[in-house]
Amino acid sequence: MSSWETVRPYFARGALAHIATLLPDGAPHSVPVWIGVEGDRLAVFMVEDSRKDRNLQRDPRVALSTTRPDQPLDMATVRGRVVERITGEAAMEVVDRIARLYTGADYDVRSGMAVFFIEPERAWSQDYSG
Repeated sequence: MSSWETVRPYFARGALAHIATLLPDGAPHSVPVWIGVEGDRLAVFMVEDSRKDRNLQRDPRVALSTTRPDQPLDMATVRGRVVERITGEAAMEVVDRIARLYTGADYDVRSGMAVFFIEPERAWSQDYSG
């Protein structure tokens, strides 16, 4: 088991992550997302009332994974729980910070976004690249 402090840089570098949420029947739902680190929490954003949004509002448990873009054998995972959801202008400030990691610019869509803050409960990383 790695510490959050060891795993945190993996999620702060603008690499694509995958988020797994739970569907109403308990089945996993995994999709790629942009992700950011806000203090000691992870932040992801999505369109309000999307499948991910509804899943996380119903069940706050989540798993995330990412790899180093130039070395996919260097990876990290986090299991955690959503502790806060924001919308409106406050959400757009976080959305723009995350978008700048990936594109260097603010996000094009200016409304209808939800941001979820995730508190890591278990963290793990491993570099298998040798």
